[in-house]
Amino acid sequence: FPTYPRRIMANSSTTYSSTRGCESQLNLSFREVVMRGLAHDRGLFVPDELPHVSLEQIESWRDLSFPDLAIEVISQFVKEDQVPRAKLEDIVKRSCASFREKDVTPLVEVNGHQILELFHGPTFAFKDVALQMLGNFFEYFLETGSNGGRLAVLGATSGDTGSAAIYGLRGKKGVDCVILYPKGRVSEIQERQMITVLDSNIHCVAVDGTFDDCQDLVKASFNDVEFRDRVKLGAVNSINWCRVLAQTTYYFWSYLRVTSKNTDGSNEVTKVSFSVPTGNFGDILAGYYAKRMGLPVDKLIVATNENDILHRFFVKGEYHRVDIQKSISPSMDICVSSNFERYLYHLAGNDPTTLASWMSAFENTGKLTITGKKLEVAQKDFLSARADTSMTVATIKEYHDDHGYMLCPHSAVGVSAIHQLGMVNPTVVCLATANYAKFPDAVSAAVNPLPPAPSQLAELANMKTRSSHCPNDLKIVEAFVEKRIQERISSDEKKNGNGTCTRNESYKSFLIGAAIIGAATALIVKVVLSKKR
Repeated sequence: FPTYPRRIMANSSTTYSSTRGCESQLNLSFREVVMRGLAHDRGLFVPDELPHVSLEQIESWRDLSFPDLAIEVISQFVKEDQVPRAKLEDIVKRSCASFREKDVTPLVEVNGHQILELFHGPTFAFKDVALQMLGNFFEYFLETGSNGGRLAVLGATSGDTGSAAIYGLRGKKGVDCVILYPKGRVSEIQERQMITVLDSNIHCVAVDGTFDDCQDLVKASFNDVEFRDRVKLGAVNSINWCRVLAQTTYYFWSYLRVTSKNTDGSNEVTKVSFSVPTGNFGDILAGYYAKRMGLPVDKLIVATNENDILHRFFVKGEYHRVDIQKSISPSMDICVSSNFERYLYHLAGNDPTTLASWMSAFENTGKLTITGKKLEVAQKDFLSARADTSMTVATIKEYHDDHGYMLCPHSAVGVSAIHQLGMVNPTVVCLATANYAKFPDAVSAAVNPLPPAPSQLAELANMKTRSSHCPNDLKIVEAFVEKRIQERISSDEKKNGNGTCTRNESYKSFLIGAAIIGAATALIVKVVLSKKR
């Protein structure tokens, strides 16, 4: 940091550029990258310059509540020129108000190490922290002129992103949200959390295939320029920079909680390590950025399940794509980590030319191998460990039987990692990413009978549902998105009164034209949906 000539002035917000380096995708504002999601050259947005926070500044935040601390961290990037301070405070505090715990992400000590509970939001998963904020940023930017007040969000989920995005976007004015998820590859509760939300702007689509297939459909939609611009496409997956930024907040929060427990009157600053169960690399990337900003982080541990492309990279330098293995931690069943491109960009010395050549080779062959000094740098930045199903089940059982604590199958992967690496101590934080009750089939392999599930999850079984089904076909998915947008616009116009001209008229004409051009595709979608009904 930095790489490009920047338009940064005193007291102005951080700007962002694409990892692929296209000139039209350089030095963009926070508003632009949040609304755009994926860069138009297929890269991901990274900060042109990371703000630095001193130890004195971090210490001054020690007694702040989580919302107030989050405001301070985010305001290092987002200044008055992008979001007025009062509005930023409103966005963050409204987002945190949806959590059941006063501390939002409380820290507990279990078996000699710390567990950061990130599952107290509306959908009982860590992604609520970022997606509640992203939904409120979308709302503010649309209200203040972005995209003519309309956004079509297309997201892919391996389980938790979908429901967290839905709960963050339901009922938002001007937002249509379509979530793709792999049919039969999310837990029953994860699916019901999505399909029981009946708001007219929410659409859940089961896709034949894996999460990577869903993710590829989303990326391909962004690369379809006419479709992207016509529907005003936006992203909620962790390719959206706002997701990563929001997640940095709980690294600062947990550091201040851990060090307050270990103060001994000396002036020495204690470093804290983090073990992060990860598939898409977004959550641990936030920790990497927090460390680069100046947070005293010792080790960052990449914890994977059987789908271990990240573990193989940090051990051998081999980022090689292989087929997905279905596991008991489905949110990590990912064979290509979409956020990893951001880290590879930094590993390449912030050189977009090198990064672009690496990604081109990977996309063509499914293999990227890093050796020598660059691999040594990566191994200094991250440790890694792999926990298969038997190890995960054993960890869940041990923590329940011996310590009276229930871990979800993803969180157990992170806990297993610190035991494998011999890093169990009070300055190590394991991120607990979801409530165990979201995965009853998996957890019951270790604990039976299970403790009662939270009432909000137990009630899902009796709620009405609405969902659709599409094959793994880009044109069919795009036609589905456009049809749903058109239906919503028509509904909105009826509410405004027959014959009333609205700002959506010109947009509707685009959709009508698209519907005529894609009539054959639309018929296929109609057949698929009728079979689903």
